[in-house]
Amino acid sequence: MPLILTLLAGGATFIGAFLGVVGQKPSNRVLAFALGFAAGIMLLISLMEMLPAALHAEGMSPVLGYGMFVVGLLGYFALDRMLPHQHPQDLLSGGQPPRNLRRTAILLTLGISLHNFPEGVATYVTASSDLEMGLGIALAVAIHNIPEGLAVAGPMYAATGSKRKAIFWAGVSGMAEILGGVLAFLVLGPLVSPVMMGAVMATVAGIMVALSVDELMPLAKEIDPKSNPSYGVLCGMAVMGLSLTMLQSSGLS
Repeated sequence: MPLILTLLAGGATFIGAFLGVVGQKPSNRVLAFALGFAAGIMLLISLMEMLPAALHAEGMSPVLGYGMFVVGLLGYFALDRMLPHQHPQDLLSGGQPPRNLRRTAILLTLGISLHNFPEGVATYVTASSDLEMGLGIALAVAIHNIPEGLAVAGPMYAATGSKRKAIFWAGVSGMAEILGGVLAFLVLGPLVSPVMMGAVMATVAGIMVALSVDELMPLAKEIDPKSNPSYGVLCGMAVMGLSLTMLQSSGLS
């Protein structure tokens, strides 16, 4: 099931790709709200579910738990600073395309792929520890993968004139997420212990918080400057909190 959830989350990139070359592109307001919604889901699950679960894992000390959370935060920011940045909001917002659009599209694919890799690890690790939390993370990742697929397919289609190439390159960025889940399964599977799983979950929680604050919320604001991404964030938190409460009340969690 964790691998299936990772596959579905990464596969959502294809939805955005098809919208970029076939269907009608969603409005910037809808995209911005969706990104804020995804950030809200990630923040609530990371801070209210994943981090507490990691801290209460058998054999886990507070120093190690919070330390791994900080490692996740710093690791994300370090990776983010090393990546080439051609921001997808410049292409989604209808701005003028750069001269070498093909090169820009490839760099954008590379950047999004590297961002997606730890998300695949996060989805798999979370679902392995708690399927309920894994479903929430997979939903949030899938939602924000749609505009990412759109951001990759649009410029690639404009550069090559080929719908197949546009969908292929968008799919590459989504496959990086699936690859992250598969490697997590192969590497972490034999090593899983309560402390190991708690440490990984704390690290993943840090990554997801950094992703939400540094990437999703600013991106939502830049895609549609007239909207407030906080509305999407609050709605995402409310919906996720309500669904978790319903699951716990029904005894399914």
